[in-house]
Amino acid sequence: MRIGLVVDESGPSLETIVDQTRAAARAGFGGVWMSQRTGRDTLTTLAVAGREVPGLELGTAVIPTHPRHPLALAAQALTVQEAVGGRLVLGLGVSHRPLVEDQYGYSFDRPARHLRGYLSALMPLLRGESVSYQDETLTAAGAVQVPVARATSVLVGALGPAMLRVAGELADGTITTWTTPKAVADHIVPRITKAAGRRSPRVVVSVPVCLTSQEDQRRAWAAESFAMVAEIPGYRAILERGGADGPQDAVVLGDEARVERQIRSLFDAGATDVVAMPVGPAEERARTLDLLSALTTAGPQELG
Repeated sequence: MRIGLVVDESGPSLETIVDQTRAAARAGFGGVWMSQRTGRDTLTTLAVAGREVPGLELGTAVIPTHPRHPLALAAQALTVQEAVGGRLVLGLGVSHRPLVEDQYGYSFDRPARHLRGYLSALMPLLRGESVSYQDETLTAAGAVQVPVARATSVLVGALGPAMLRVAGELADGTITTWTTPKAVADHIVPRITKAAGRRSPRVVVSVPVCLTSQEDQRRAWAAESFAMVAEIPGYRAILERGGADGPQDAVVLGDEARVERQIRSLFDAGATDVVAMPVGPAEERARTLDLLSALTTAGPQELG
């Protein structure tokens, strides 16, 4: 099972982030993934960590598209790709209306149209090609003068039908969140696979994980801690598609057997990767990391 690990880009220091990335490599995780919020620039952080820690895949989950023109993002991504020896996976997404309009001041009108245009400009640039693209909202003309030894893989934070169609047609796959196995099997995989045609899209499922003997208490904690998730239309829709009453039902939690069974069910549903975010008290997070490490490093004959 290919399992990656969320590393918090807003940690106390860059050195702490490097240490956590190094620990993830020692534990056998397939990669580390960082989000882009209001703290450190994630691509820069991955470049620093990646130069210190060889071997690991390095992913963004996800970079908002609106604040970064495709030419600017391509230049930054290709620079990071050069710095880390081709290990970058660029996860990007359109974000959400309150952030895009209230914080950045851009229009969130027709986000799928925006994504299609953005990827139409970005993907050639990441291959080292020049681009001449224009639509109602975007103009991109030129090229990025950075050597391209290996194409940068692009995943889209896609949950709805229109976004999954664009991701399947133009990108290399999707990275999802708040998706249950039912949502992955019945919605995510069929739609993106159909859009991808003969290509095999990557389906990366990001999920909070907690190894605990206090399942009811942790589920109640998740319901309270992640309550705002259900207020975001895209997340609410994917929870409903997955048969979840709330975000607490999209968290992997329980004892060793239940956590392993739930992780397996995501792969059985069609996930190519699971990216785990350990949650809960420090002792439980440590035990969660140990179990996830065992799962990702075990051979097929060792998995129950």
